[in-house]
Amino acid sequence: MSDHALFLSVVIPIYNEAENVTPLLAELVPILEKSARDFEILCINDASTDNSLSRLEELKKSYPQLRVITHRVNCGESAATATGFQQARGQYIVTMDGDLQNDPADIPTLLHIIEQRKLAAVCGIRRKREDDWIKRLSSRTANAVRNLITGDDISDAGCTFRILRRNTLSEIPVFNGMHRFLPTMLRFQGYEVEEVLVNHRPRTMGVSKYGVGNRLFRGLIDCIAMRWLQMRTVPADRCNRQ
Repeated sequence: MSDHALFLSVVIPIYNEAENVTPLLAELVPILEKSARDFEILCINDASTDNSLSRLEELKKSYPQLRVITHRVNCGESAATATGFQQARGQYIVTMDGDLQNDPADIPTLLHIIEQRKLAAVCGIRRKREDDWIKRLSSRTANAVRNLITGDDISDAGCTFRILRRNTLSEIPVFNGMHRFLPTMLRFQGYEVEEVLVNHRPRTMGVSKYGVGNRLFRGLIDCIAMRWLQMRTVPADRCNRQ
């Protein structure tokens, strides 16, 4: 594939999802073939310790649109997402998880809304979250605290199933936890972001990488940092940036 600009890039951070990558690509590619003029899929292997990398490399033989980028050390979901942003060639970028909980069938709807409304991003709200009650409760609490501190009103910051315009991402700072604050940071820049309901499916293979313990205090610190960033950000429209 040449280096010309594409219509759509799909960025998928991968960490120990060997069991999921094959069914994910088998479901995702036919949907993209119907809904996108041309596309690429970037799987960012975040130093997986299972067979994720070997399976992805094997999948490249069947899917020429697949690009596999590997981190030498595990850097986390935000770093993997940022790597995808840096490497993506699409006018639009979809971000989604590699655990099959996001439904690729929602992508045409996300694409239609962002094109018709000329938005910077369209972010998913999980219609019926298929996680245990602890995760659901911690997510609702985190969203409430997050919005109170930042002054934003994002309903489901933990849902990273989104579509974004690539040209709005050039000044987004990269930090551990960035992926949860992308909609807020875009709004700080003066861009318009909307949320829509998306499907959410139960995890049937692999192990979740997140829990209450590894997000609670770090999330609070990140919220405070977002409040500081809000006060210091120069909006894009003030500088007549496109």
